[in-house]
Amino acid sequence: MKEIDLEKYSSAFTLADMEIFVFPELMYSLLLANIMSPVIWSWREDKSFKKLEGKDPYKKLMRLRQFIMDEFEFNLDLETWGVTDKNAEIERFKKYIPAEQIAQSNALFGYEGDKYYYDVDIRKHFGLDKYTTDTIPYWKTETVEAMNAFKYKKGYKTGAGECVSLSTLYGAAAFIVCGIPLEDIYMVLTPLHSQNFIDINGGIITNNRRMVTKAMWFNGTETSDKAQRALRNEQITIVAHNSGLIHCMYNDATIDKNAYEKFIGRLNDYLYYPLEPLSVANFLRSKGQYQKHFQFCRDCRGNAQFVRAEKLFSYEHDSNFRVCDNTHEKLLAEVHEEDFSNHEYPKRIRCDQFKEYLGKNKPDIYTEQGRIELAKVLQDYIPDSEKFVDELYHFLHIEPKLPGNDRNYIPSEPIKITPDMSREDIIDYLKSIRDKNITADLAFYAYRDMANCDWQPFMKSAMERSPVSIEKTKDKSMDDCYQWLLSMPNDSIYDNQRLAQPDEVANYTRGDGIEKAITLSNIIHKRNPQQQIEIYINNDNVSVRADKTYEFKSSKGFEKKITINEDKYRIFS
Repeated sequence: MKEIDLEKYSSAFTLADMEIFVFPELMYSLLLANIMSPVIWSWREDKSFKKLEGKDPYKKLMRLRQFIMDEFEFNLDLETWGVTDKNAEIERFKKYIPAEQIAQSNALFGYEGDKYYYDVDIRKHFGLDKYTTDTIPYWKTETVEAMNAFKYKKGYKTGAGECVSLSTLYGAAAFIVCGIPLEDIYMVLTPLHSQNFIDINGGIITNNRRMVTKAMWFNGTETSDKAQRALRNEQITIVAHNSGLIHCMYNDATIDKNAYEKFIGRLNDYLYYPLEPLSVANFLRSKGQYQKHFQFCRDCRGNAQFVRAEKLFSYEHDSNFRVCDNTHEKLLAEVHEEDFSNHEYPKRIRCDQFKEYLGKNKPDIYTEQGRIELAKVLQDYIPDSEKFVDELYHFLHIEPKLPGNDRNYIPSEPIKITPDMSREDIIDYLKSIRDKNITADLAFYAYRDMANCDWQPFMKSAMERSPVSIEKTKDKSMDDCYQWLLSMPNDSIYDNQRLAQPDEVANYTRGDGIEKAITLSNIIHKRNPQQQIEIYINNDNVSVRADKTYEFKSSKGFEKKITINEDKYRIFS
């Protein structure tokens, strides 16, 4: 095998948050691994997608959203993949990124974002607050197979995954199932989140299991407010695309400069919303404290009737209709007569008159002068009208903190696959560019294709970053560990000659004999690092030889000998 960066290539198996931050190629490699996976290709045969054959990609995306919500939970359990040591991780990566820069941009190393995150105690929300010492969680990203396998874990009825897993799943499924070209899919990572920007129909952002259109982004609901958090408050660390990537801390960028500039323009268009009656109503939905300053009016047989804004917004909770959109009149029709007044409420803005003012005067809230003028118009109704206008402006005005485009753009080989290619053709193409595209090369490692990958990085990851299998067996004797592994179904979560890591075996309580043998070797190695371990793989038969011999059965079809001697891993074919 060619000489490789063992740290980087072994990280393709672990896929931890920290590793993706340091080695950003891994993000798109996982997307490609999911595109190679037969799992997502099988979704095409789902009857709900078969019905949409020939329909436009947007309709398929809307169906995909419901499919993913039905099939996957959002997993925020930071202990799923065990813990590591902060200082060990810093030591591991110091030759790539200085420790102080890691702390500024990575959630596991103290990052909390700007003032917003302090206000909502976001670290407590994510469960990071309990990691206040040198112990931090492995925040690992799952392949689609590992996401599906959550159904084997106690407490889960379906598949699951965290935000990075879900974003790569969405990106791959948008390509395979919805036929959206990779050129139109941009992966956007921040220290605490991962989303995709899909450049169709004015833009769609995937957010965990959901998708958010531009209209939804600004509708002022709690769900949309949460979806906005990352882009409103965090530095975007990585933008990954089929042409390459750009990283907030690396001067060299491989993304095509024109593609990146297009993305910036399209994202800024998505994040812009004009001042109009609907946007004001959406703002009032988000900032309910201001509803008390507004009232709505309807015509009732030639007479004006009025309803308090907060009352009308309360009707939305049990209705399919909304304030100020094209269902506004239907919402008014649902209001009880007793909630209307025949008299105008004093010191409240009449929304019909405010709508008329906006139409005639068109105040430009995007200029300081426009905001001053608008505040003057509202000052008789809203005690702190300047604050109101300022918050309205920030509701409509989002400036993403993107990596600057003043980078050293290095030409790179783009990923040239199209939705009309077969899965087999895509795999063959990616194989053909492995020697000139590191992202494609790493994709086969993330895909766990051990027939076409160096086993040394796999063993390094398995022996050095599999704490769950250690934790689950800490009170077991070696014979008990062996019996525990034998009692598991002899089924891998990966098909063909693809292998699971020890912690996947431990978490999902199943595995092929090779996977079980490596898991047992990891336990032995942690208990006695000086013990030399030999793993013999002879097609069906697998044995681990240490202080004694342990036998397993495999259906993976490999012939290998692996020796583990302290931190050295040697592979013999």
